[in-house]
This record gives sequence, structure tokens and C-alpha cells, in this order.
Amino acid sequence: MIVTALIFGLLGSFHCVGMCGPIAFLLPVDRKYPVKRMMQVGSYHLGRLFTYSFIGLLFGFVGKGLNLFGFQQQLSILIGVLMILVIIFPASFFRKYNLSKPIYAAVAKIKSALGGALRKKTADAFFTIGFLNGLLPCGLVYMAVFGALATGGAWQGSLYMMAFGIGTIPLMTSATYLGNFLTGKMKQRVLKVIPVFVVIIGLLFILRGLGLGIPYLSPPDKVSQPLVTSAQSCH
Repeated sequence: MIVTALIFGLLGSFHCVGMCGPIAFLLPVDRKYPVKRMMQVGSYHLGRLFTYSFIGLLFGFVGKGLNLFGFQQQLSILIGVLMILVIIFPASFFRKYNLSKPIYAAVAKIKSALGGALRKKTADAFFTIGFLNGLLPCGLVYMAVFGALATGGAWQGSLYMMAFGIGTIPLMTSATYLGNFLTGKMKQRVLKVIPVFVVIIGLLFILRGLGLGIPYLSPPDKVSQPLVTSAQSCH
């Protein structure tokens, strides 16, 4: 699953460049000194990774709680189905039932804080920009959060989200150095691949939840396995 998170982050970063690219373009980096600029960009990415990892930790912890109650298999199937439904249903459907409206005030505060941080050139400003950038609403991040929830552990969820964030680094770094370097045709081609990959990840989560006994892909249900073993021992 960590590999899928990396690939998801890499493909999703084409979307990120479009949505969060302006933040990367406006980073107040020192363009005269390459080493200093590299450290500033690195600090920005560390801020994003910290936010993603913390979010993954929280949702992984929730997933762990569900796992303790024996709902991990069902949760994995549900998340897989949700991922596929998000791709199948048109975007207008989700805009109609937009659940992020209640947090618009918080988002406005984040954007305001981002604007203030972008005007600074202090060492901590770049980490702050990355940290706040990671808090902005993003559909692809929500998909990654689903994955973190299904990992069934706090640290596993944190690692999953970190892997997702690492996958976004190459293109976001390129955006910082080169600006809007992607052509329209290239963006369109990659954006067509992202839904296909999300569906594949959704199917993997469904397979994992079914517990078909396929090594690494669909391991057996840990809850029912001891029951089968004890039943066999009675014979």
C-alpha cells in the first residue's frame, strides 16, 4: 500500500501543480544562492510532509479503533467503494452536497496566514508555508486520507500519508524552480490517468477487505482465522 501511496502522490502532483502551484511559484526563495534556495524549498516540503503525516496519524488512529472492534475488513471495502464512487459520479454531484462549506472560515484563516508567511524570508517561514499548504482542502488529499484510515494503525496511517506527500515532491519542486512548465496537453493526459489509478486503488482496498487469502493482496480475515483453526483442532 505504501507503493500505491507514492504512485498516487506522483500522479496526483500534476493536479497539485495546478491547484497549489501558485503557492510554489510565489515562494520567497533566494534565487542568487542555489544551496540556500534548495534548503528553503526543502523546508517547505518538510512542512507539507509534517502536516500530511500528522493527518495520517489521526486517521490511522481512528482506523485502529475500528480494527479493534472488528470492522477493519468492512472499512477497507467501504473505502474502496467510496473511492470508485467518487470517480463514477460527476463533480457537479459533489459540489451540490459540498461538506466543506462549514469549514470555509477556517480555510479563509489558513489562506490569510499563508499570505502573511509568503511575504517573509525567514528560515521558519518556508516550513510554515508548507505546513499551511498541507491543510488546504484538496480532493486528492481526501483520497489519501481514506487510504490512511484503512491502514488500521496510527503509525501506518502516518507513513501512508508521508509516502503520498513524498510522491508529490518531484513535480512541486520543479514548479518552484521552473514555474508553470507543464503544457496543456500533458496535463490533460495525466489528469485522465488519475481517475483510473484511483479506481485501481479502490479495487485493491476492496480485495484487501474481502480476505480471500491472497498473499500481500488480500490476506485472510484475522478475526475469523483463529475460529477456523480452533474448529479444525476439535476434529
